[in-house]
Amino acid sequence: MSASALPSSGPAAQGVDAAGVHAFLDALEAAPEIEPHSLMIMRHGHLVASGWWAPYTAGRTQLLYSLSKSFTGTAAALAEAEGLLDFDAPVISYFPEFEADITDPRSRAMRVRHVASMSSGHERETVEEAFGRDPGEPVRGFLLLPPDRDPGTVFAYNQPTTYTLGAIVQRVTGQSLSAYLRPRLLDPLGIGEVYWRRDRTGREIGFSGLHATTDAVARLGQLYLNDGLWEGERLLPEGWAARTARPRVPTAGAMGDADRQDWDRGYGYQFWTSRHGYRGDGAYGQFCLVLPEHDAVIATTAATERMQDLLNLVWEHLLPAFGPEPLPGREAADTSLRERTGRLALPPAPGAPTPPDRAGDWAAARFTASGDGPVRAAGLARDADGWTLTLSEDGDPDGEHLRLRVGAAGWTVAEEPLPTAVSGGWTGPGTFAVDVVFLETPHRLALTCSLAEGTVIARWRTQPLERGRLTSRRAPRGSV
Repeated sequence: MSASALPSSGPAAQGVDAAGVHAFLDALEAAPEIEPHSLMIMRHGHLVASGWWAPYTAGRTQLLYSLSKSFTGTAAALAEAEGLLDFDAPVISYFPEFEADITDPRSRAMRVRHVASMSSGHERETVEEAFGRDPGEPVRGFLLLPPDRDPGTVFAYNQPTTYTLGAIVQRVTGQSLSAYLRPRLLDPLGIGEVYWRRDRTGREIGFSGLHATTDAVARLGQLYLNDGLWEGERLLPEGWAARTARPRVPTAGAMGDADRQDWDRGYGYQFWTSRHGYRGDGAYGQFCLVLPEHDAVIATTAATERMQDLLNLVWEHLLPAFGPEPLPGREAADTSLRERTGRLALPPAPGAPTPPDRAGDWAAARFTASGDGPVRAAGLARDADGWTLTLSEDGDPDGEHLRLRVGAAGWTVAEEPLPTAVSGGWTGPGTFAVDVVFLETPHRLALTCSLAEGTVIARWRTQPLERGRLTSRRAPRGSV
């Protein structure tokens, strides 16, 4: 089997009931607050079901948000195996230039294992404080924040812990995280190149910012399910998967939401313990679910603030579909599922491709922002090929603009100036409304232009967590 293709099988041959997968898809698509983007299901080492909701596609990299952390933790495991990193060493020992500045005894007592397990002793998220304290060196900014309690005694979901772990890996290896992982993990797994956002120090940020395909997520999950073995080759230290999945400190109530059962089961080394198995996860539904009890891996990307609801649907519908034995005579059901996953699509926004009247008034219309939003001005222009929507984030007519083609029907996909898909059109005599999907992220921007008011309203369906202009909503290829 080529490294570029996962072994595949019909679901029934691996004991997976296609009816359960159908039920999951039905429930997912019926959930009004969940927008699914991709799904891959591995069972007994075989890909048994996969699909992408158009305009998302299989080969497209995706911003994984905090699922990036699981890749950072994997890099730390490899560095430890090579004798470059010690999980029991003080964090400050890797940054001797800060010795004179870091005087708090709890900060000085913080070990690598504490930042790897988000048990630094802080009781809160400190990302704004750490980056604000020292924007040029966030590790120093973090270490200057005295922990509230002794390291190892309390959990807080805290981005600078993972940032510091990633910074240690990059310091001891002399490489970026992605460069270090490429020959040791990414290439052997058949993932190849990934893209990771950097900060002003030049570091890949570790806690977020990784862009990779859903296939990459599934391969990482399968590697962990196999205790670090891939096609007979050991890529991760024996026993690391169990070590990273073992909860280090209690997390119950730490996320501040009583209805987050899968966040109350403990945190290991950059992986969460779940009600079933363990997982890496990222904001808005980017999941790598490792299910040893079912010999299964589930990888998803999505756009939802209801992440617990998405997991609940997995536990309710997919887990019962995993049976102990092959299911004979299910070829028709398997074929039906394969056909369905091959035609998954997000419904385009409604709208007519041309104005119902007063087309001349729309042909060079300009709009200014109404209310808050990422777009401060917009314009429409018509040419022989159709319509172009121009968006400005600062309202400056001579400033940077994002120009998008508006197609006749369905989703209009463009790769430049960045990967987007646009749908919508005229929803009434004086209203133009479109959705813009930034295809290398989970995010969709909804825009409504009023001809009578001369206004544009823009709002995110899910708010991007990383700062940047509209044109930055893409994989950071070639960034430094």
